[in-house]
Amino acid sequence: MHEMSLALEICRIAEAQVGRPVLSRVREVGVLVGDDAGVEPANLEFCLEALLSQPPFDGARVAMSLEPGDDLRVTYLEVDDDGPPN
Repeated sequence: MHEMSLALEICRIAEAQVGRPVLSRVREVGVLVGDDAGVEPANLEFCLEALLSQPPFDGARVAMSLEPGDDLRVTYLEVDDDGPPN
């Protein structure tokens, strides 16, 4: 199931963008999946939910949007910016 490796890469992208100390404050990860991207959206969502429910993310949600085309990209990261990182 290559969706798990894609989900791991999405988590790596999140870490690169916000830094490891902030990952526990990521609340939502937006992902755009094209219908010709060669990805099974339900499987990718399942894998992301499994990874994001564990530390260091501590329960971030997945917001997946499906569109025509072959794109697969992280569209945004919603971060809780109240207070210092854990």
